[in-house]
Amino acid sequence: MTTHRLVILDYGVGNLRNLERAFAHVGVSAEISPKPATVRRASHLVLPGVGAFGAAMAELRARHLDEVVWDVVRAGIPLLGVCVGFQMLFETGYEFGQQAGLGLLAGEVIRFSADVRPVPHVGWNQVKQTQAHPLWDGIADEAFFYFVHSYHATSVSSEAVIGTTEYGLHYVSAVAQGNVMGVQFHPEKSHRVGLQLLRNFAALRW
Repeated sequence: MTTHRLVILDYGVGNLRNLERAFAHVGVSAEISPKPATVRRASHLVLPGVGAFGAAMAELRARHLDEVVWDVVRAGIPLLGVCVGFQMLFETGYEFGQQAGLGLLAGEVIRFSADVRPVPHVGWNQVKQTQAHPLWDGIADEAFFYFVHSYHATSVSSEAVIGTTEYGLHYVSAVAQGNVMGVQFHPEKSHRVGLQLLRNFAALRW
């Protein structure tokens, strides 16, 4: 891509304006769009998400935007999934029954055990950087990020895991495989370190 055009995908689910403002805070202009043509012209794509995995996937599919996301990934455009958008990168979710995800990464999304810790997991927690990656540039290992979620990714290829978090167990909280990236936490709510991660993502060139 010769033109920088960061797009936040609008499929009716997600905290779009907070992400847009966070990118603006680090000097990156982000466009919120539900239009396939606009998304396909992106230099970088952010897949947000809040709420339930299945409901989010249903909205994405109803708008045929799941196909667009795949087209973007095949074109080599950097993709960042955030929170439920991170969970949707995987093959399967189990919120209100079994549902298919985008299948961009191997793995599934299951509920935390309430026997171990309170569910949902809400608040600040540390991310252990398990691999060096450009997303971590300028961010200290075991920095604190802000989380809000009841489900977590499991059965993920170790090669794709770049960050883990402890919440009754050590679970996957950040992934990167080629141009597909995702974080379980909310960078737009994570103050300086979250803003740095968004800055790093916007600076990626493929």
